[in-house]
Amino acid sequence: MLDGYNVIHAIERYKSLSRESLESARYALLDDLVDYQAFTGDAVVVVFDAYTAKGKKIKREMFKGVVVIYTKEHQTADSYIESEVERLVQDPKHLVRVVTSDWAEQQLVMGSGAVRMTPREFRFELERVRQAIQERLPKQVKTGDSIEAQLSGEAKALLDAIRKGNSS
Repeated sequence: MLDGYNVIHAIERYKSLSRESLESARYALLDDLVDYQAFTGDAVVVVFDAYTAKGKKIKREMFKGVVVIYTKEHQTADSYIESEVERLVQDPKHLVRVVTSDWAEQQLVMGSGAVRMTPREFRFELERVRQAIQERLPKQVKTGDSIEAQLSGEAKALLDAIRKGNSS
């Protein structure tokens, strides 16, 4: 579980995007969280503080499998996270990790039996996952190679046969 704006303002990549557009920063974070969740298999919930927004209900959305929560009016992300952590740690099957740079929040999280992680630590975790994903992807073909140069011998022979009208 992540305090979304806390992470955005603590990690330079998102922070610089937020100077132009907070929405762009949110989507960049969400895209990274989608990859993180897909690679690790960990369920990811990101909470955005809607403290000053008008709305009496918590807004819950899915973004490519990542749960996105916007708190209700007059509710901080911290208070939402605290109540969810209390609920989730009751189930011993859940390992609950909370990403926040708020020291008081970190203390409450650890006191509840969850694991705390700073945004800096999470940034390193994201980088590790990105690197692992890159290592699993097929190696890129040299730029400038023709499509034909990228094909296997069998595929080239099949294409040659099709060009000559011998596709049977």
